[in-house]
Amino acid sequence: MIIKRFSICSFCMILILLAAVTDIQARPIRQRQPEYKSFIVMDAATGRILYEKNADTLLQPASITKILSLYLIYEAIAEGRVHLQDHVKISKKAWRTGGSRMFVDPDSEVRLDELIKGMSIVSANDASVALAEYVGGDVDTFVKKMNQKAHQLGMTRSAFKNPHGLPAKGQRTTARDMAKLSRDYLHRFPQSLQIHAMQSYAYHDITQYNHNLLLKRYPNTDGLKTGYVHAAGYHIVATAKRGDTRLIALVMGSRSPGIRLRETVRLLDEGFIKVNKQVSAGPRE
Repeated sequence: MIIKRFSICSFCMILILLAAVTDIQARPIRQRQPEYKSFIVMDAATGRILYEKNADTLLQPASITKILSLYLIYEAIAEGRVHLQDHVKISKKAWRTGGSRMFVDPDSEVRLDELIKGMSIVSANDASVALAEYVGGDVDTFVKKMNQKAHQLGMTRSAFKNPHGLPAKGQRTTARDMAKLSRDYLHRFPQSLQIHAMQSYAYHDITQYNHNLLLKRYPNTDGLKTGYVHAAGYHIVATAKRGDTRLIALVMGSRSPGIRLRETVRLLDEGFIKVNKQVSAGPRE
């Protein structure tokens, strides 16, 4: 009797295990999302691509859009159309803009150089709209000029719908396009790095911190811009210099800020090693 009961119990256990195995096999295996969607590393002096992966993948640009906006603003300054000391009237449209802000007051006047700091250091969307209105006459005209400039720079897969990078239908870019923009931006406006390298900014007694953690964790980093939107993930356009070598590294679509930081450090390290090896080897016959 005991043997029969044991046999029945054993048979039941086998059936339960078989059912569990069948259930596991029937369930679809959940694929883990990749840690990032694309990257590219460029030698800023030559424009040569050192490393890339999925560099033409289309993604929402988020706040790295502001590099293009700042390009137009610095260009207007260089041409004498606006000046750093200008006082910019803050519209209600600028004041209402959501996301990251420097908390400007509606109908107030803020110096243009302060708004540039807000855009560059704390990614202020209210400052972006205020400067787009001031430099372009209105936001729509400024955005048209953004797309014209992108076309001139060979950013063939990009389209911009606003000056700050908040989600908008049809707004897109790629790591390759943003690398082209960043290289030209740094070449034409190297003085911008004095602001991009700042780790914090205070306005109205509110101190905010730069999201580019490389500034304090990776030697000789002095820019450039981070960004995030839910649909795309975490982006960074980073630049660092060792000796005579300046690199531009982009990581786009990271699953977290930590992954973004880790992968950018790895890419910069590998990029500098590759350039140094080539310099040491000298020219080939």
